[in-house]
Amino acid sequence: MSDLAEAGSRAPQLLRDRDRSGAHRVTNIELFFDLVYVFAVTQLSHYLLHHATVTGALQAGLLLVMVWLVWSYTTWVTNWLDPDLMTVRLLLVALMLISLAMSASLPRAFEDLGLWIGGAYAVQQIGRTVFMVIALRGHPLEANFQRILAWCVASSVLAVAGGLAHGHARVLLWLGSVCIDLLGGVAGFWTPGLGRSRTSDWTIEGGHFAERCQAFILIALGESIVIIGATLSEVKVTTAAVTSFVVAFAGAVALWWLYFDQSAEAAAEKIARSDDPGRLGRSAYHLIHPVMVAGIIVCAAADEQVLSDPGQAASTAAAWMVLGGPALFLAGHAAFKFVVWRVLSWPRLAGIAALALLALAGRAIPALALGACAAGVVVAVAITDRLPWIPHPAEPPRTGAGADGQFR
Repeated sequence: MSDLAEAGSRAPQLLRDRDRSGAHRVTNIELFFDLVYVFAVTQLSHYLLHHATVTGALQAGLLLVMVWLVWSYTTWVTNWLDPDLMTVRLLLVALMLISLAMSASLPRAFEDLGLWIGGAYAVQQIGRTVFMVIALRGHPLEANFQRILAWCVASSVLAVAGGLAHGHARVLLWLGSVCIDLLGGVAGFWTPGLGRSRTSDWTIEGGHFAERCQAFILIALGESIVIIGATLSEVKVTTAAVTSFVVAFAGAVALWWLYFDQSAEAAAEKIARSDDPGRLGRSAYHLIHPVMVAGIIVCAAADEQVLSDPGQAASTAAAWMVLGGPALFLAGHAAFKFVVWRVLSWPRLAGIAALALLALAGRAIPALALGACAAGVVVAVAITDRLPWIPHPAEPPRTGAGADGQFR
């Protein structure tokens, strides 16, 4: 703790230099930190496969939110701190170790390792924030992190209590914990006696924050690629197996294309130019991106099921995963585009409607055919982004929009 106290006396030295020209680069230690979450996403995908029920899906979703929050809160912190400094690097390494233990415990989160999950969550949320409060002593950001600490203590109490509880009580306590951490940013971390933070106080570098969230999307897509290759290597090479391999790969490429072809870079430029990047960072990235990540994880689980036995009719669980994964991703990306540009993406909504119609025939056709139809829907939506009469994100704000692209 003495090292942290010393860091507090030189808080400006721990911060990134905002006066440098150009956007902040993502550092190697940040990319190294993300490797733990490659494992976490794999664990969540396998959890969904082994608990292919409504209850299992909801549990996997809750665990994803917990994983996302500890990653996302750390991303906010490293947007301000300079990860090349030894003190900050040691913080990230410590958080990596705890995150790795948390990720390893995910398959038994609702069995005998609940306390590992709840404890790891609490230690990261409180420990990281205490570091910031001490390190930023005397800095304008200190008050913001004092408020965050109060909320993190409240959420961590529920997280640990959930780890000690069993059954539905564990689920409810963990749900309360993540709701506190999700709503904290929306409420400006209002705390009695400390007031409320404004998004304009969160002087983040928008381009860096967007790039970090893009990296998590790539982590999730990487899990899809690994599952496609690993599953194919374990099955007999037949025409159906090769066809399912191509279909699964095309679906993964289509998801990448939807996100990265135009909107990712345009959104990064948007938040970098925004007068209030903290607001966009909170809504478009912190709150909406986990929906897209969830869609990719469900798609990865569906790919493994289809590749394992492409000729069989899809089970109810497999059909929901095959169609639900792309639908989740399209819904998340439609919300992302709406928040950033105030544009309703009708092609994405039409894609969701098409996937819902496919659900009517989900049990009547082979799993491979259903997967091909779902992939075809996503590819069709991706193609519409290149049609000249469809509005593109890079276009200038429409009449009536302010400098940050938001309508007044």
